[in-house]
Amino acid sequence: MKMKISAMALAVVLLAAAVPVLAHHSFSAEYDQSKPLTLKGKFTKLDWVNPHSWVHFDVVGPDGKVTNWAAETPPPNGLYRNGWRKDMFKEGEEIEVTGVAAKDGTPHMWSNGVTIVSTGAKFTMGSRPPNEGPGSDAKGK
Repeated sequence: MKMKISAMALAVVLLAAAVPVLAHHSFSAEYDQSKPLTLKGKFTKLDWVNPHSWVHFDVVGPDGKVTNWAAETPPPNGLYRNGWRKDMFKEGEEIEVTGVAAKDGTPHMWSNGVTIVSTGAKFTMGSRPPNEGPGSDAKGK
C-alpha cells in the first residue's frame, strides 16, 4: 500500500514539474520574422510580469477604427537591465513600436523596441545598432 502511495506521489510531482516546460512557447511558432512591423499609437498600459512583459497601445487605422495592440517583450529583469522601468511610459503618450507580427493575424506582436515619439527616447531589448555602444571598436567585430 505504501509503495502505491509513493508511486502516485512521485507521478504527481513529475507531472507538476513538466507543466512550466509545456507552457512555454516557441518564438517561431507564434511570430513571423518575415513580417516586420512599425506601429505608432497611444500607450495604454505595461504588464510588468513574468514570463514576458507586454506593452499595450491603441493604434488608429486608416478607417478611424481604434485597435488595441499588445507587444510582447522579455521578462521584467531583462527589461530592467536595459534601462526600462515599469512607470516609464505615461498613459496616452504616443509611442512607436517595432517588431514582428503574430502568425495568427491577431493584433499582437513581438517587440524589438519602443520609442517615445515626443522625446525620441528609444528603448530596445538589449540589442544595439551596429557601431554603437560598448564593443563597437574593430576588436569587437
